[in-house]
Amino acid sequence: MRSRTLTLLAATVGAGLVLSACGANTADSGSSNSSQSAPAPGGAATGGKVGVILPETASSARWEAFDKPFLTKALKDAGFDADVQNAQGDVQKFTTLADGMIGQSVKVLIIASINSEVGAAVARKAQAAGIPTIDYDRLNLGGSSDYYVSFDNEKVGQLQGQGLADALKDKKGAEVVMIEGAPTDNNATLFANGQKSVLQPKFASGDLKLVREQAIDNWDNQKGGQTFEQILTDNKGKVDGVVAANDGLAGAVITVLKKNGLNGKVPVTGQDATADGLMAILRGDQYMTVFKPIKEEAEAAAKLAVLLAKGDKAGADALATGKAKDPKGNREVKSVLLEPKLTTKDGVKEVVTQGYVKAAEICGGELAAACAQLGIS
Repeated sequence: MRSRTLTLLAATVGAGLVLSACGANTADSGSSNSSQSAPAPGGAATGGKVGVILPETASSARWEAFDKPFLTKALKDAGFDADVQNAQGDVQKFTTLADGMIGQSVKVLIIASINSEVGAAVARKAQAAGIPTIDYDRLNLGGSSDYYVSFDNEKVGQLQGQGLADALKDKKGAEVVMIEGAPTDNNATLFANGQKSVLQPKFASGDLKLVREQAIDNWDNQKGGQTFEQILTDNKGKVDGVVAANDGLAGAVITVLKKNGLNGKVPVTGQDATADGLMAILRGDQYMTVFKPIKEEAEAAAKLAVLLAKGDKAGADALATGKAKDPKGNREVKSVLLEPKLTTKDGVKEVVTQGYVKAAEICGGELAAACAQLGIS
């Protein structure tokens, strides 16, 4: 997960993927990539069906707003039928959806699991049926999927830690609270590891002070807000900065800060560049988010699925040039690891320009002036 790996990956993906501008509705019809099937006349799928199971909608709008349409389009453009379903946070539903797709003999199964246990179990079932699996966005620890597509999640955490450190650089001894994601989600562990790689030396030196770190089960925003409020109360209302693992948790933290007259005074991190998160940044209530161009992730997963559906393992290996460590399974998983971006107020325009959020969604009312100043229209 280091820069030289990502640089090589960027070149590989750039050569192999048809990446139109983010948010565009059509792929580049001029692609000459011979390893990807051309769409059948009339848009009919000729390559077979690829199953995709997404985890939920409660903690982040990304799964239905971005991942689903991007995956569907990329697979359809390659001549495959995409069966994209969402488990809505229900482990039993996730398993049932997987059983149905395996029963239909999908060519490949792409899984963004609720937790590693269910994801690993589904991968074992699929592979027993001769169906290749791809871990999508979240690596299933102790699993058996041969490939993994995500962003460099430790780098995500490093950006969050660096963002907070930058915001507090002139406040020696600033008191920091860390509100982390679900302990069952390996991504949350990687985010925390990345954050600590930046912040732990500052805690050790006394430049910053860690008040408390707390993981939040199921990425539950309401629980995250309640937990932060209790930590703030226990610390006598004192906090100088908050690491929140995503924009949903950041929003819950900001709600508590508002109740205490601290919003806009306490920098808060986030992730996913959601409309709510970007508006909070424009208001000054949230310091930064991490922008992950999900279209690149979806198209990389679709490209990998097409290669596996055709039995082109050499092509899949050439695309998945990164490595992700699975400590529970004591293995390294061939991976496509994409580059996240630290986004503060000055970077909001890029998210809009790339089509992930519309200006109309974030620039109304009190935020119109801020958008005009940043050239967002």
